[in-house]
Amino acid sequence: MNGSALWLHGLSIIAPGLPDWAHAAPVLRGEQAWAHAPSVLPPAEALPAAERRRASRAVRVALALGLHALQGHDPGEVATVFTSSGADGHNCHALCEQLAGEDRAISPTRFHNSVHNAAAGYWGIATRSMAPSQVLCAHDGSLGAGWIDALGQLACDGGELLLVAYDSEYPEPLHTCRPVPDAAGVAFWLGTTPREQSLGTLRTTLVTDDPEAMAQAPLDALRTEFPALRCLPLLGRIARRDDRPVVIDYLAPQRLRVQFTPADHEHQQPRPAHAA
Repeated sequence: MNGSALWLHGLSIIAPGLPDWAHAAPVLRGEQAWAHAPSVLPPAEALPAAERRRASRAVRVALALGLHALQGHDPGEVATVFTSSGADGHNCHALCEQLAGEDRAISPTRFHNSVHNAAAGYWGIATRSMAPSQVLCAHDGSLGAGWIDALGQLACDGGELLLVAYDSEYPEPLHTCRPVPDAAGVAFWLGTTPREQSLGTLRTTLVTDDPEAMAQAPLDALRTEFPALRCLPLLGRIARRDDRPVVIDYLAPQRLRVQFTPADHEHQQPRPAHAA
């Protein structure tokens, strides 16, 4: 992993006040002020009607992130890694309410939607993908865990991979214990060889340095409130086409130092044979 490169073909974000990458990039560059607004979760139009009605907020944000990052590319051809610190808080709340009452019979539909890999399952239904899929959780280090898993798969198998990191809120009383305020996440379309639209390359190293905070206090609040948004400083580098390395959170004391090199700079150098 240390020092090797992979290509970034596309990315997406959904967060409070940052409905998509087009709106987020100027905010991350400091050209526009961030303004609070609830996360905008597009309807899961790719799902059949029955599954669309059952899709939770966690599923909707994960599907939207993945499809936006792929920019219309056939999702059935791309392996996936889904990572979330908690997944579907509302369904968990409903199950706890049911178990706390006198009638403890759990709906099979609600139960199968409660599992941590529900978003990956709905992705398979929506895209008809038969490509490999991994589902991870590492509490506040979930984004970093998914990142390392994605790099490992690309190092071993080559090709392309979609990494989707997402979180959603819990209702009270669980919200007090896990105060994630909304649904949010990011997705990265990665590969070992460049595409015409590739944004640049990413090189990752494990370090023990302190993670970088966002200069704007509201954006740093998003970084700390949502485990999936621990990479906001990296997104800021990408938005500014800034090739300075940035350190993002993982599982302390380990951190991830990532260097983004814009595509026009990268093309002046020998292209990497593979990524790790």
